[in-house]
Amino acid sequence: MHIIRVNSLDDPRLNAYINLTEIQLRNKLEPEQGIFIAESPKVIDRALAAGKEPLSFLVEEQWLTGMQKEFDFVDQHWSVNIPVFVASEELLKKLTGYRLHRGAMCAMKRWELPSVAQLCKNAKRVAVMENIVDFTNVGALMRSAAALGIDAVLATPSCLDPLYRRAVRVSMGTVFQVPWTRIGGTNRKNWPNPSINELKKLGFTTVAMALTDNSISMMELIRRIHCPDDDPHHIDKVALIFGTEGDGLSKRTLASTDLTVKIPMSHNVDSLNVAASSAVAFYATM
Repeated sequence: MHIIRVNSLDDPRLNAYINLTEIQLRNKLEPEQGIFIAESPKVIDRALAAGKEPLSFLVEEQWLTGMQKEFDFVDQHWSVNIPVFVASEELLKKLTGYRLHRGAMCAMKRWELPSVAQLCKNAKRVAVMENIVDFTNVGALMRSAAALGIDAVLATPSCLDPLYRRAVRVSMGTVFQVPWTRIGGTNRKNWPNPSINELKKLGFTTVAMALTDNSISMMELIRRIHCPDDDPHHIDKVALIFGTEGDGLSKRTLASTDLTVKIPMSHNVDSLNVAASSAVAFYATM
């Protein structure tokens, strides 16, 4: 690794960490130079283990020795010339507005996302995030998907980028472990259709998670997943679709899916947060 000590946030070499917004990191530099920021050693470890290419590090002075394992891994698998910018705790606090979590960040190269068909080729259970725009919810859903064995996650065109820094941090780096891609690309008109029809053509029963009068219970969905193959209600491959905060799934989505499934509620609670409802659905359908 190439250790470089910095004393000013005006150093142009720190541009990716300081002067570029999340949108600029994602869009203005794509596809040739698109990057994302991984924060904390655990997240960086999972990204490196998944083969994500590091471009540079920004490390608090006192964490330099503690990051030696990561630096050795990068030297072995990529290059000994990747820069490690080292700064004081005080300087990095000015950058983030708070003490840097576990003292390290890494700028990494974005990868080309696979097609839905490629990603779902051997999948049995997939999750779809429709227009979810909260960092915490996206990160939490990705973490639950990893923990509870979801085969793939699909983000609609208007969904928050799962590689936004805070979403990656909340996911604890599981965003690098669960296969995911965009469904419908970047064109909002592609969701819900033709995207839902694409899932149906790939053999998925599309399931809208919503509290509606014409919904079936979660227990009935579980029964259909686990009933014999020759049962006319048997579900072989399921796509669980979760809606945005507040409004939930759109009416067009509800009209396009094969089934609507609800999680029973007590005490007149009208809904669960999408992070919670996705975890319940993932666990129930294992």
